[in-house]
Amino acid sequence: MRVFVIAGEASGDRLGGALMAGLRQLRPDVRFDGIGGAMMQAQGLVSRFPMEELSVMGIAEVLPRVPRLLRRVRETARAVVDFAPDVLITIDSPDFCLRVARRVKARSNIRTVHYVAPSVWAWRPGRAERMARHVDHVLALLPFEPPFMEAAGMECDFVGHPVVTEPRASAAEMQAMRAALGLGDAPILLVLPGSRRGEVTRLAPVFGDSLARFLPAHPQMKVVVPAAPAVAGLVREAVACWPGDPVVLDPAEFDPDTAAAHKRAAFRAASLALAASGTVSLELAAAGTPMVIAYDVNRFSRFLARFLVHVETFTLVNLVSETRAVPECIGPDCEPVHITVRLEEVLAAPGEQAQAMELTLRRLGAGGEPPGLRAARAVLERMERRAGTN
Repeated sequence: MRVFVIAGEASGDRLGGALMAGLRQLRPDVRFDGIGGAMMQAQGLVSRFPMEELSVMGIAEVLPRVPRLLRRVRETARAVVDFAPDVLITIDSPDFCLRVARRVKARSNIRTVHYVAPSVWAWRPGRAERMARHVDHVLALLPFEPPFMEAAGMECDFVGHPVVTEPRASAAEMQAMRAALGLGDAPILLVLPGSRRGEVTRLAPVFGDSLARFLPAHPQMKVVVPAAPAVAGLVREAVACWPGDPVVLDPAEFDPDTAAAHKRAAFRAASLALAASGTVSLELAAAGTPMVIAYDVNRFSRFLARFLVHVETFTLVNLVSETRAVPECIGPDCEPVHITVRLEEVLAAPGEQAQAMELTLRRLGAGGEPPGLRAARAVLERMERRAGTN
């Protein structure tokens, strides 16, 4: 069996590595070609070029690289057709991956699978119809996504979210994290202003003002700010004027294993979290950390959202659990006065989110077959079913 697999960023590399391990378990004869990072290479992939070439975000970063990225799209599509795989699997990174899939479909009848469904349930539903022109099968991370993909004409399987397989911090790891960061036994308030430069720039001042209102009533609390590698420097600058002498957890200051251990220990040890909207809410749920979600965009984007956004809640825990257990301060409500009230409410009754977080993890696949193996099984079963009908 021949599989061409493409990932363009670290999160996709993790998904790809687990999927490839699942395919190797179910089909020991599998051969891989494609593009990926360290985790996919550990499963036998020899990447055609460094995955990091595709890991660019933001207009200022992307524009100078457009000619090279488009050349890589053409090169990769030719490589897929020349390799003639039984299936092409593209993982997230839709700007690159779906361009490749479109070119491959124009030149061949190679089966195409895309791993991670676009969030058409939230905005721009037309993306699914456009994607269906060159994608046969979608592997979804969220349980409510398959009907949206199927309505557009694609096969779709919910395969579980990788957050359910992440290890939970041990007591020893939490103690080591507290010692390394000088936190003692103090209660921890986790603050996560985002992983992108625009998010941090926009949210950090609001979060800082919220802390100025909240911390005087809780002087014993220590503020810990886990920073994504790409924005760690910006986070340090942004929190320098925050009250409470915040501790920035910068992964660059530790070896990768220690950095990961400290992050999961901080998540589990925290009494409360204030976080930007995104998948971080699932990480907090996995750690059992009660949270308040706050997010805002610029005024023009906020205006457009009134016409483009189709959900009443932006928090994945709320969406998956079909509750409103996690309070949100979104758009015009992303103001210190509102955020402080919500923090006080959650701190006073932290257990009220527990049931929703447990339900979320169960619906995301906790306790079942690992998502990578489940994804591999879905790919193979759909291929076998299609072969049986031809």
